[in-house]
Amino acid sequence: MRTLILLRHAKSDYPSGVPDQDRPLAPRGIREGALAGDWLRKHVPAVDAVLCSSATRTRQTLARTDIEAPVQYVDRLYDATPGIVLAEINQVEQTFPAEVRTLLVIGHEPVMSSLALGLAGDGSAPEAVEAIGHKYPTSAIAVLRTEKPWSALELDSAALVAFHVPR
Repeated sequence: MRTLILLRHAKSDYPSGVPDQDRPLAPRGIREGALAGDWLRKHVPAVDAVLCSSATRTRQTLARTDIEAPVQYVDRLYDATPGIVLAEINQVEQTFPAEVRTLLVIGHEPVMSSLALGLAGDGSAPEAVEAIGHKYPTSAIAVLRTEKPWSALELDSAALVAFHVPR
């Protein structure tokens, strides 16, 4: 069984004159990023690898979680589509040398919600599906499980088992 965690970056700030990709976390985001890490350590298997958007706010979110695992910062995850993110997930076996059973992906909306709902198939928790369909706020975490190898992960091939918003 493999676990896929889709984490939307924590709340970002909007400093004047700073390009979108360079926006840092807001004070609330700094706190919520740490809460996300606490929740992950208590509720999912230890993270084996991380795919993270190259944006400043996603990098800072990862730092605040205190998750220690090999990380690949991927420019394509910024301003991505669900298909692009899924393609990066499908390459995990080539991206990381060790076996990855639990993968954390840190990205942006609207991609995180679209991907979570697109992957959610049989065995998904209806309350998680409904919550994501309503809103995928900053710092939100979707947890999916699948028996498929990363290279074969496709739409409707995972069970969305949890959705949590750390506050």
